[in-house]
Amino acid sequence: MDTLTKPLLDSIDLRILREVQNDARIANITLADRVGLSPSPCSRRVKLLEEGGVIEGYRAVLNRPAVGLGLTVFAGVRVERHAQDQADAFVDAVLSMPEVVACHLISGDVDFLIEVVVPDMATYESTILRQLLSLTAIRDIRSSFAMRSYRAGGALPLSPARPSKT
Repeated sequence: MDTLTKPLLDSIDLRILREVQNDARIANITLADRVGLSPSPCSRRVKLLEEGGVIEGYRAVLNRPAVGLGLTVFAGVRVERHAQDQADAFVDAVLSMPEVVACHLISGDVDFLIEVVVPDMATYESTILRQLLSLTAIRDIRSSFAMRSYRAGGALPLSPARPSKT
């Protein structure tokens, strides 16, 4: 879906999306009941939301420390020059690192903000930081370390549907 195109979602679509965000494993019959549809139309709507790119996928949210990933780092990265090829090379390199769970082009003091999840500080320094510093496009990296996370990977705040103009 084009990021500049706002999808046409009605109130039932939004209810479906809220329910699926809260429980991606929800049975269609339960979902249909919660959103006020019969199972067949509910299933069709979910399929359309998936095909339209509104629902990009389903995943389990894991407890990071429980799976040995005790350190979350937010690294602000400034690039050397603001050239498209430099930015593309940086993004390609960062997205190839499995430890990078999010990458955002932002405004402000830094150009990119990346979220890195690793077992510990030594791993961050020896793998990620060294890989990043080897990229010629990088001018500066400023790392901040999460001391405690209160919400990570939460549900999106979906607004109510706007009345259709018919």
